[in-house]
Amino acid sequence: AGTALQACDLGGVAQGQKVLITGASGGVGSYAVQLAKSLGAEVTGVCSASKADLVRSLGADHVIDYAKNDFADGGQHYDVIIDIAGNPKLARLRHALTRTGTAVIVGGEEGGNVTGGFGRSLRAPFVSLFVGQRLAMLASKERASDLERLTPLIEAGKVTPSVDRTYPLAQVPDAMRHLEAGKARGKLAITI
Repeated sequence: AGTALQACDLGGVAQGQKVLITGASGGVGSYAVQLAKSLGAEVTGVCSASKADLVRSLGADHVIDYAKNDFADGGQHYDVIIDIAGNPKLARLRHALTRTGTAVIVGGEEGGNVTGGFGRSLRAPFVSLFVGQRLAMLASKERASDLERLTPLIEAGKVTPSVDRTYPLAQVPDAMRHLEAGKARGKLAITI
């Protein structure tokens, strides 16, 4: 939940804003949907069709099936995009932002070779220097202040973990395969 909170903070998510979250059904994305909604944003989640009901249940107002629709081609413009999936090119993110919107890149990307999957994240701040939009990279850190802010939201039931499956410690390789296959809906828990 801390990474999602830091992404919302970096994006400046506020009441009345339109917020798009890619990877909305994953571990970080499921928290980002709930947090953006609790901040009063109109939330659109991007996920597969099989995970759309989960994302709606987390509070998303709208869901886009990435296999059928490209969020950047829908004609909607968002104040904040929190990109957790790591697939859209910077140009696609910028196309879907308002003229002064913010895109927060929360992870690496597929296919990175020289830059280890972080080429897009490293380019984003430089592109921001030349456009009206803000493109930011999040390097999440554990902070006690985040836990203090999350506690009342958790106690009030506004933020709840979405646990897809629980694995015993001996089955961590199976859990990793499930995660890498893109099948996880929320978090995976390991019992010790």
